[in-house]
Amino acid sequence: MPINIFFCYAREDEVLLNKLKTHLRPLQRQGLIDVWYDRNISAGTEWEQEIKEHLNSAQIVLLLVSPDFMDSDYCYSIEMKRALERHARGEAKVIPVILRYVDWHGEPLGKLQALPTDGKPVRGSDWYDLDSALYDVTAGIRKVVEQLTSPHASASPVIAETMPQATAKPSLTTPTIQQPKNKAPVLLPLPVEQLALLLTLTGHKQIVDSVAISPDGQTLVSGSYDETIKVWELSTGKLVRTLTGHKKAVDTVAISPDGQTLVSGGVDNTIKVWELSTGKLVRTLTGHADAVTSVAISPDGQTLVSGSYDNTIKVWGA
Repeated sequence: MPINIFFCYAREDEVLLNKLKTHLRPLQRQGLIDVWYDRNISAGTEWEQEIKEHLNSAQIVLLLVSPDFMDSDYCYSIEMKRALERHARGEAKVIPVILRYVDWHGEPLGKLQALPTDGKPVRGSDWYDLDSALYDVTAGIRKVVEQLTSPHASASPVIAETMPQATAKPSLTTPTIQQPKNKAPVLLPLPVEQLALLLTLTGHKQIVDSVAISPDGQTLVSGSYDETIKVWELSTGKLVRTLTGHKKAVDTVAISPDGQTLVSGGVDNTIKVWELSTGKLVRTLTGHADAVTSVAISPDGQTLVSGSYDNTIKVWGA
């Protein structure tokens, strides 16, 4: 069943609302969400009762925050108040979407995690253009929707936040086991019950959307909305190099089984193949008509598979 989303907004922001709806359309086409706002009310319907019913049944409520939203008694004192009551009871997820500069950081909005990333206004100077900001908002909403529809969903939305750098605790060095010659190595299970935070890495300027670890456990790779890929030394968290080449957000990364090749996919609709040890761009693959959201490499290293918002999976090989 799709997740029902309710828009709470001021009339002055209807143009931005419609732009956001356009960005959310792929999620609708995929059957992940249904959206509702007061323009959907049919003629002759008691509008206040209709709004109340949809607000009370929505699983996600988006508060489109702006000076006009904060100034509206109906938005602030009626719709937002009711949405926050449902949020407090765990009946709905309330997400502020900061459209324009306004002082929203106090109670009650200040305690909620806002979109876009770091609460930077959609119409603010931090974004290259309007589409970049709304893409960031859409990606954040998608994460919450996926979490709500997951059989193992947690109680709170997964929205990126900046965390201070942490110092290393236990060693990240992978334990080795002496193996007889010609025997396959023994793979240790993930010690789920003993998991503890070892490192927090900082350096990306926007959401980190994907990570991958090399087969030897020595190298970590991360892809980000800041259009970069970063290569880290996993045991220490030291930044080894930053790769640039994608023209928009990097959505996915993967490392080949031999640890020699890095593959990335991005919102610029391309797949890029890199030499992991040097960061050299080897090749750019094109063919998808929309953002490349996932890549995978076969265990023998001979086949690459990619998935995209264009609703296709492409298989690449020699």
